[in-house]
Amino acid sequence: MSDFVVNNSIHIPWSELQFSYARSSGPGGQHVNKTNTKAILKWDVGQTEAIGPAIKQRFEKHWGARINKDGVLVISSEENREQRSNVEACLAKLKQMLTISAKRPKVRVPTKPSLGSVRRNAEKKRQHSNRKSQRRASKNISRDD
Repeated sequence: MSDFVVNNSIHIPWSELQFSYARSSGPGGQHVNKTNTKAILKWDVGQTEAIGPAIKQRFEKHWGARINKDGVLVISSEENREQRSNVEACLAKLKQMLTISAKRPKVRVPTKPSLGSVRRNAEKKRQHSNRKSQRRASKNISRDD
């Protein structure tokens, strides 16, 4: 297994993924104080060749808060008592993030108002204008009195 497979088009070499481990604050009682179960995944998004420039740009836009100033994505997991489960959780998070970023956003197609709605708006404006002009005419009559 030479690559971490996200989908048919995205394969990340394992050499690009760096794992480190730390003491977890999660469940485990006294056991948590003596074992390094928290998994920390680091992936250099800026230097990777595994994803194309369009996906990379969307990835940085969506997940920029998780990317440090050196262009390295940092994901950590300490939900489980086992180190291996936390590593799998980190990989699942990365897979989800890449899947979301790989989807192209839908292009908005600008629409024009229908002919009927244009006519209804014009008629509404005409009625409103007539109502206002009738008020003006009645004001002028009352001033002359």
